[in-house]
Amino acid sequence: MLIYNSFAQFLVKEKGYDKDLLTVTPEHWDFCCKGLALDLEDGNFVKLADNGTVLRASHGTTMMAPEELAEKYGWKAWKHFVSDMGMACRSGKYYVYDNYFDLPGALLCARVVDSLTQQNNGQKTFDFWKDIVAGIQHNYKVSAFKENCGIYFPEIKRDLGRYLHSCPESVKKWLRQLKDAGKILLLITNSHSDYCRLLCKHILGNDFADLFDIVITNALKPGFFSHLPSQRLFRTLNGRMVVPPAAMGKNTEAKSVLENDDEQAALPSLEKPGWYSQGNAVHLYELLKKMTGKPEPKVAYFGDSMHSDIFPARHYSNWETVLILEELRGDRDRKPEESEPLEKKGKYEGQKAKPLNSLSEKWGSFFIDSISGLENTEESSIYTWSCKRISTYSTIAIPSIEAIAELPLDYKFTRFSSNNSKTAGYYPNPPLVLSNDETLTAK
Repeated sequence: MLIYNSFAQFLVKEKGYDKDLLTVTPEHWDFCCKGLALDLEDGNFVKLADNGTVLRASHGTTMMAPEELAEKYGWKAWKHFVSDMGMACRSGKYYVYDNYFDLPGALLCARVVDSLTQQNNGQKTFDFWKDIVAGIQHNYKVSAFKENCGIYFPEIKRDLGRYLHSCPESVKKWLRQLKDAGKILLLITNSHSDYCRLLCKHILGNDFADLFDIVITNALKPGFFSHLPSQRLFRTLNGRMVVPPAAMGKNTEAKSVLENDDEQAALPSLEKPGWYSQGNAVHLYELLKKMTGKPEPKVAYFGDSMHSDIFPARHYSNWETVLILEELRGDRDRKPEESEPLEKKGKYEGQKAKPLNSLSEKWGSFFIDSISGLENTEESSIYTWSCKRISTYSTIAIPSIEAIAELPLDYKFTRFSSNNSKTAGYYPNPPLVLSNDETLTAK
């Protein structure tokens, strides 16, 4: 609810939108489903098949009937679909919701479309996205945390325990085992350094920096991977380098604590481990070569966003990628109400809404769907665009880091690329709906 409310209040109070946006029922949350694309011009949400055809669609929150869907989109690829690189997730013409932090925004935008359509007698084209962008700037601009402005950061600071859970001890132990085994640990986040520090202290403890050799905040992913080094130089913080103890040996104490989090000098290259801001994967990889003494060190990168993490890390840097896929939680053994990730619960609690990673009745499975619904047509199942991207760009997919934390460090996972299987890389098991994947249609 916090993410939804931080935007809804801005739209109502600052931009004059209908105050009904502030009221959310548990039933509203069923609209949320990862992988939906919003057409910014016509206000339609679409769920895509792996070949780009539209499997389901809605105008605002109102789902299109099969006949309307066929008339609007036919059986051809969606107009913005690009097959060779799987399509970008951000564009001036559409926005794809691919992670749980963004997902409440999908519900809000859909309800904005509903409101504008009702107010303006069936409005056909929309221009509300500029107000959504203004809401992002209002709540999440770099200085918002320090200035305690907007709605999001003040509330997080006020009641951290409501929105965050401590990291399981098994995960902390796993990180230490990796360090002891000589692995270099990196933390790369789009969050600014002050917000990152607040979260990590609560989640990992006050000594969280000891766990990492390199910390990169305000990384501006996916540009961190896709931009040329000259376009995204690393920057120091507060005019000096801060070296985490983990980067200097076991018996070294922290050298300093940042007095503030202002970004300072741009660095032509990255020469030593420490805490930095912005930057690029090319200069980081050069440092990893130096630290490991290897010409081609291997990197295993963990992330929960296909757009910001998995696709760019694989496509531009050719890193091994581990997708944190919450849809794998509770798929087999847990009851639906138990399946939500602990670290996500606080964001949406209070209304007793079902977890966002549970099956949406409106949109169906995240992994597969059916083509059809029309009279006299045979129904067949097909992989979704989101599912195809998982097997294409992820080395493996796991429900959480906790799920692998107690495995031996030399455990050998089965990769998605094994025998061209679309299910091999899911650990510990493929989603139930993909268990009989050979019967599915792949275009």
